[in-house]
Amino acid sequence: MLYSEKEITLDDALEHGLTEEEYKKIQEFLGRAPTVTELGIYSGMWSEHCSYKNSILLLKTLPSESPDSLAKAGEENAGALDIGEGLAVVFKIESHNHPSAIEPYQGAATGVGGIMRDIFTMGARPICSLNSLRFGPPEDKKNQYLLKRAVAGIGDYGNSLGIAVAGGELFFDPSYSRNCLVNAMTVGIVTHDGMARARADGAGNPVYYVGATTGRDGIHGASFASRDLSQESEEKRSAVQVGDPFMEKLLLEASLELIASGAIIGIQDMGAAGLSCSSSEMSAKSETGMDLDLDRVPLREEGMNAYEIMLSESQERMLVVGKPGREEEIISIFEKWDLHAVRIGEVNGDGMLRVRREGKLCAEIPADSLVLGGGAPRYKRDVRKPTYIDELAAVPDETIPASTDAAELSRDFLALLARPNLASKRPVYEQYDTEVGLVRVHGPGGDGGVVRIPGTDRAISVSTDCNSRFVYLNPRQGARIAVCESARNVAVTGARPLGITNCLNFGNPYIPENYYVFSEAIGGMSDACLAFNIPVTGGNVSFYNESEDGPVLPTPTIGMVGLIPSLDSAVSPVFSLAGSRIALLGRFRPSCGGSEYQNMKLDKIQGRPPEIDLEIERKLCEALYDLAGKKSVLAARDLSLGGLAFALFRSLYDPYNQKVSGLEVDGSAIDELKKASRVATGRPDLFWFGESNGCALLNVDEGQRKVVEQIAAKYDLPLAWLGRTSSGSSLDFLDFKLSGEEAARIFEGALIPYFEE
Repeated sequence: MLYSEKEITLDDALEHGLTEEEYKKIQEFLGRAPTVTELGIYSGMWSEHCSYKNSILLLKTLPSESPDSLAKAGEENAGALDIGEGLAVVFKIESHNHPSAIEPYQGAATGVGGIMRDIFTMGARPICSLNSLRFGPPEDKKNQYLLKRAVAGIGDYGNSLGIAVAGGELFFDPSYSRNCLVNAMTVGIVTHDGMARARADGAGNPVYYVGATTGRDGIHGASFASRDLSQESEEKRSAVQVGDPFMEKLLLEASLELIASGAIIGIQDMGAAGLSCSSSEMSAKSETGMDLDLDRVPLREEGMNAYEIMLSESQERMLVVGKPGREEEIISIFEKWDLHAVRIGEVNGDGMLRVRREGKLCAEIPADSLVLGGGAPRYKRDVRKPTYIDELAAVPDETIPASTDAAELSRDFLALLARPNLASKRPVYEQYDTEVGLVRVHGPGGDGGVVRIPGTDRAISVSTDCNSRFVYLNPRQGARIAVCESARNVAVTGARPLGITNCLNFGNPYIPENYYVFSEAIGGMSDACLAFNIPVTGGNVSFYNESEDGPVLPTPTIGMVGLIPSLDSAVSPVFSLAGSRIALLGRFRPSCGGSEYQNMKLDKIQGRPPEIDLEIERKLCEALYDLAGKKSVLAARDLSLGGLAFALFRSLYDPYNQKVSGLEVDGSAIDELKKASRVATGRPDLFWFGESNGCALLNVDEGQRKVVEQIAAKYDLPLAWLGRTSSGSSLDFLDFKLSGEEAARIFEGALIPYFEE
């Protein structure tokens, strides 16, 4: 007989974040009112964070397959793509925004830990991680605290675990002051036959709890992440998990050894909604159920009831379904790593999730009724185009006060270099271990990080990217730009883009304007992925990034992975050979709508984002890959945030040696480019500081000039020879000139004060 501590009412369901309609649906599935434990399980599993109930219908419109696909979106813990030689790259990005806004150190640290487990439960060994971070202006003391503690949490957890950080991004805007965004990505490598699945096949097969003990930390973390931040929610610190990276390292090694042993049928991380999620999802995939005895679960706190045990989000735990006859082998592997491996139940054949505690049956639920793709609700909310979009689109670039003479342009350029969004992120990435594992080829500081694939002479190129301002101004175009810029980021390293994972950070989906922005962004992402013929392998939706101050800038963060077929074709981001040529490949159409220059001058976001042509973007990436394969370029860099002048400075600046090569531009080439760029006559500032898509800077040895011209013609792409590098450090942009040493000093020093005690 079912046991419940109290009689459940609609008010209880509403308090758990469920709607009246959802409560009625639960009663239909059960044929009765739920118990306390069942209500908790449904509230966690039907939360936005677990069920994607307000996004899944739109997510299913994204392209999810390509010829390289081995595990498409939603099938497993992470996406997997074939990279040849019997290997697969496994990767995923997820958010830990709400916990990081409340407790930044643990929120960010456990975000890293959670995404690591999604990778190694697939049987893949993590080889690198990335992150995408968004905070309010760093001069504000609270924002500064959140920034420093989140970075410290990421660094301490990842460094202790021994996984190199290959890249990332850091962006500041006032909208993130109450809702910082912490998105973490991990990339791993596995053999095709070594991939594990999150399944629970075979009635009677044993179910094991492995890893750390269970406490009360993180209870209702999934539902906490599925509502707006408020003073009340900020006080719910029990919803923030606490991580132990040393325990995670043991769990990683034990899990990989277990998977390699062949002793298991399935394995899944106890992430959001904890044991409720892993047990129900594994069962539903196999059309089975589970009988669980919670008295056997290793606890670290006394008096925990079934509700708390099932919903705890304590870290570093897994659920494993073993093969019959291999029980002792499973236990011995975990004992070797000094970890718990306790049989807490078995798979059943009737599809029910049954939970017992102290001899009482506390829950009996059809497993399929709990999960995405099964009984979990699916909605498509109302949309209404925000009125500001058309209003801001009508504002021309020329509203920015003009800087025309050399002194003004130099002053503006140095001011741009000091902007937190453009300045060196060294104070951040120096807290991360980028060398561990000996996989780094190009680390933080370039457009895309490059890591070698262990045991081969090939490499993976990785990037996280999104310009939230562009998405705010034009959601569909902004999302297209995010995908294309991520593709350019890996293409300039010599990689072929393979696929993306996404972390979709938006406001409350019940507000029609927010849902319009979200749906348009999904459409733009789909447009770009179809143009590149690459899949969305999975990811995360994070709604409710909203407070009394309003929503954050819409931020569909893109995690891109590309393949470099040979290490000797990897392309450097640094233009260092004196006297070598500098070229601009692609169509240069600078715009100041949503640019850093506009924001600096007006403290506003307005206008139109730079135009984007998906065909040109595809051809540009193909040309860059071709150039790398023929070893025709010395270095290459994407053109995006900050504009042409900033991209040239970044190309000429070596962040590892902190030296700047000189620049001499060709006056006639610059004049021709100004004409082609369609920038208003007499506005050199818009030319140099406006932002463009569809182009990249190349560093070319004189002997390769004809080859580069031939490849540009092959792909029908414009090519402009802008000038040369010089042996000095003077940066001569023709319209203005300045010292490279001064520029580097400002660039390197701007963020340091925000990280000082």
